[in-house]
Amino acid sequence: MTTLHLAGDTEADQLLARDPFALLVGMLLDQQVPMEKAFAGPAVIASRLGTDGLDPELVARYDADEFAALVSRTPAVHRFPASMAARIQKLAAFVLEEYDSDASAIWTGAHNGTELLRRLKALPGFGAQKAAIMVALLGKQFGVRPDGWREAAGAYGEPDATRSVADVVDAESLARVRATKREAKRAAKA
Repeated sequence: MTTLHLAGDTEADQLLARDPFALLVGMLLDQQVPMEKAFAGPAVIASRLGTDGLDPELVARYDADEFAALVSRTPAVHRFPASMAARIQKLAAFVLEEYDSDASAIWTGAHNGTELLRRLKALPGFGAQKAAIMVALLGKQFGVRPDGWREAAGAYGEPDATRSVADVVDAESLARVRATKREAKRAAKA
């Protein structure tokens, strides 16, 4: 099993490594909150549901108001818990309908990097950048490397990149990724 260092919590990272839908939810949550909070979110949700993983069917069919309350409970899973709860349920419904609840089929069924990127971009809440980062994360840390995956991931797929969650393998690499992001923000402001 892949060893991840995204949530800063061993159990949460283990869930991400073994549960493809949890990994997708972590990536979905990775905006406007620290990376660790985003990727710990799936474990918090699973715990509150009383399950050891995230089943897309269970999440998709959960009462929307009750699911929003579950995600919003203190400490909230995200800075914007109600809107993210709706996004998570939309993602779950898509995976249920399009991939028969098998989130891993998104990447195991992709014949090349272009198709993988297209499949990820089709996910609710996944734009071009998030999809490219997910391609890089799958390639670099999960060994999902269909032909052309690095090209599909763009700059995020570069072997020695320090741009995104795809490059975080320990505390030192996390610090390098954060430094790269700070520098990019500074350059954008200039």
